[in-house]
Amino acid sequence: MRDEPASLTNSEPYAFATAGEGLASPRDYFELLKPRVMSLVIFTALVGLVRAPGDVHPVIAFTALLCIAVGAGAAGALNMWWDADIDAIMSRTRKRPVPSGRVSAREALAFGLTLSAFSVVVLGLLVNALSGALLAFTIFFYVVIYTMWLKRSTPQNIVIGGAAGAFPPLVAWAAASGTVSLEPVLLFAIIFFWTPPHFWALALYRADDYARAGVPMLPVTAGPDETRLQILLYTLFLVPLAASPAVLGYAGLAYGAVAVLAGAWMIMLAWRVYRRREGDAAVKAAKSLFGFSIVYLFALFATLLGEAVIGGLLR
Repeated sequence: MRDEPASLTNSEPYAFATAGEGLASPRDYFELLKPRVMSLVIFTALVGLVRAPGDVHPVIAFTALLCIAVGAGAAGALNMWWDADIDAIMSRTRKRPVPSGRVSAREALAFGLTLSAFSVVVLGLLVNALSGALLAFTIFFYVVIYTMWLKRSTPQNIVIGGAAGAFPPLVAWAAASGTVSLEPVLLFAIIFFWTPPHFWALALYRADDYARAGVPMLPVTAGPDETRLQILLYTLFLVPLAASPAVLGYAGLAYGAVAVLAGAWMIMLAWRVYRRREGDAAVKAAKSLFGFSIVYLFALFATLLGEAVIGGLLR
């Protein structure tokens, strides 16, 4: 297992959690699933499911969404198990179930592995093998590639690791159609390129937290100015990419309008982050971009969902 930072030697919450004396409640186990992340996973997967060609039986659709949600939660629990040492240092994460001592590290590991196996096996057997394999790879990528390897070894951690959060619509599309095509790949790409500016905006005003924990986020290793430049460059690439489904005929005029208008606002906020580099103005700019980036992604996928539902009703 990985070495623990020296600053953890006096970390009583983490020592208590690993002692197996957790006082866990159902709410603590629910928190292990990272419900906020899970809600985004469910939503983007639903869009992939609805926009896939053909009709999907409601039971199959429910099973697919349930398994994708459980798989995402399992990955979150395994992430909290592995990252308990650094979570105990960071103010943003020290109250999580494992570092706070409410759930032991062993319990979190068992919980995550059990849910992982359940979600992959059920999806593979009851829906189709392709979606089950993609879900298994998603969990593996998030836990092993991102959490265990990239997060602590490279400032590009969130760039490459962002692929894990981009897989759900691809998994759902495969569950509904048994295949993968260009449209779900575009959905994957939008989330993939959205992730760096989203998380780097957060990292700008949480840089001290990451530095204390020894996590090589870009603001820590390259500095805030380089991070601001990278946020702007990624955003300039993301916005036309996000509009491409309308250009290629995969989405309608409503989606095109939302992509252009919301994209213009996203670029403006990224430019503001790039220009405002000191004091409260810089922090406010980063927080504004972080908050709007969530709205931006939601607006894109909500419009795709709305167009698919309305189109289905009009058929």
